[in-house]
Amino acid sequence: MSAPEERGALTPRPSSLYACALRVEQAEPEGPWCLADAAPPVPRRVPSNRARRDFTRTRDELTRLLGPLLVAPDPVEAAEEAHRRLDALDPPVRHRTLRLLVAGMPVENEERARALARVLVRTGTSCSAVSTGLALLAELGEPQDVPYLRTLGLLRTLVYPVVHALDALDRPAGALLELRNHREPVTFGPLIAALEAGDRTAVRQRLVALPGDLAPEVARRVAEASGPADLLAEVPGLPAPEGAELIARTGRLLFLMTTLRDYRPEILSYPDAPRAYEAFARGAGLLPRTLDHHALLLSAVQELSTGPAVLHDWGPGRREAALSELTAVLGRPEWRAVPDAGAGDEPGVRWRVAWVRRTRARVLGAAEAPFARLRIAIHERDPDDPATVEVRVLVDGRPLVPDYFGRGPANSPEELLFPGTLRATDEPREVRLAEAYCAEGCCGALYVTVRRDGDQVVWSGWRCPVPPGGTRELSELRFDAAAYDAEVARAEGDESWMWPARRAARLIADGLRGRPDLLALWSVRLDWAGTAFRDPDETTISLVYDADNGHVRQIIWRIPEDGTSPEDRAAAALRRLGEEDLRAYGR
Repeated sequence: MSAPEERGALTPRPSSLYACALRVEQAEPEGPWCLADAAPPVPRRVPSNRARRDFTRTRDELTRLLGPLLVAPDPVEAAEEAHRRLDALDPPVRHRTLRLLVAGMPVENEERARALARVLVRTGTSCSAVSTGLALLAELGEPQDVPYLRTLGLLRTLVYPVVHALDALDRPAGALLELRNHREPVTFGPLIAALEAGDRTAVRQRLVALPGDLAPEVARRVAEASGPADLLAEVPGLPAPEGAELIARTGRLLFLMTTLRDYRPEILSYPDAPRAYEAFARGAGLLPRTLDHHALLLSAVQELSTGPAVLHDWGPGRREAALSELTAVLGRPEWRAVPDAGAGDEPGVRWRVAWVRRTRARVLGAAEAPFARLRIAIHERDPDDPATVEVRVLVDGRPLVPDYFGRGPANSPEELLFPGTLRATDEPREVRLAEAYCAEGCCGALYVTVRRDGDQVVWSGWRCPVPPGGTRELSELRFDAAAYDAEVARAEGDESWMWPARRAARLIADGLRGRPDLLALWSVRLDWAGTAFRDPDETTISLVYDADNGHVRQIIWRIPEDGTSPEDRAAAALRRLGEEDLRAYGR
């Protein structure tokens, strides 16, 4: 039996995680996941009694611990010391936080830091050490590092740190790895196999066969892995039906990436978006004239005019050229007739046809409007993928909310326009332009103070969330007062985007603001007025009141479509509110 002091030398050094990944690769070269990951079990650390880590303090601590190692001449010794220091952290730093912190560290000698990162990635025996190396390679890596990262990606515990590093070095490889790790592998298995085999014919076929309701991030990863812009370059040599299907699939992926239900539109994380939009626009004329395709083209025009896609680095004239090609197709007589041919009694089809009819003229006209410093556009998304109606504010052609905030859509016309919220007066007024998709109490909101200053209107005093450990300075915006007033008045008076139930909601809200006695009669307050998310024909009014226990209670009043005009429906609702306590018929 060995003495206690000798046992450390006799204990075998654990295998590196990269060596474990190599065993998986050699045992299963086709790439199916190994449930045990072929890695030795990592013992659970005793839970620490320390409070949750503070981001800034952790950043300073890691900079102090790892900073000197980034310039050490011997990367092997530096890696061993990094292991010891990272393992000694109590409580340990989560992988995502570690990535954010390491990525922000100052690097004085890139060559030595890169050498340290490679040693950590290839010899590291703990997730924290390997994740540190991966975070450094995301900033300093080179193409020669990609094969090692792909191999490490075979270990489940390292998938997302590896994906982040691959995104910086080989984005299609990172997308492919994330798709392999998707919770529905059967859905993407055929496409993944085609991509790994390099069979472009099979890639086109498998891409078209995917479901049309992919989640926004999944749609982006599919596009990054398959490269639809390059695939569309092959359309002239394909049979017409196959080429049209590929064009439509590209348009659908782009549409899904622009959904407003995510904190940050995925289209902003898709660097190849300009090329994909250009390829889609070039092939638009080859699409069969159907309601689905008409909606795809119209949605693309919306996004290229006022949406987050505008924020990409397009270069001179490219976005305008794509817009011109799309509007030219939609302007053809045969495409103008599509909504009439697609009309039907089914609610979903009826809503979509109505959306196309009221959106078409407004969007196509706005796409050809002259440039203005301030532009306010009402955006209503295709009912096939419903979302809230938002007020898109563009300054110098750039959509302000995704540029300044990016955690949710802009507020609705009922919040920003109809009460006169954006009007400028001599008295400064703080305006909430957007709220995070979850809630303001969770991830914040975007506020600005609007005031009139002589012949100018000033937006200043911005309030919005700041990234952890970071700072954000938003500049003051100034507008010509006359032009500003005219644009706000135009947007307030534009009802071309409204449908009957939405107009009834506006009339009811205006009536309640004009007759505060109706609300005072039942001790309630107007919260908001709009339409049901899943049933646009249903007018929905939200009112609140203070309960006896001190809590605020909400009453939802649903007013169904009854065949009458919006004016008659609103008048009947206001009349009923003056005669009956809404607690009897509201929910």
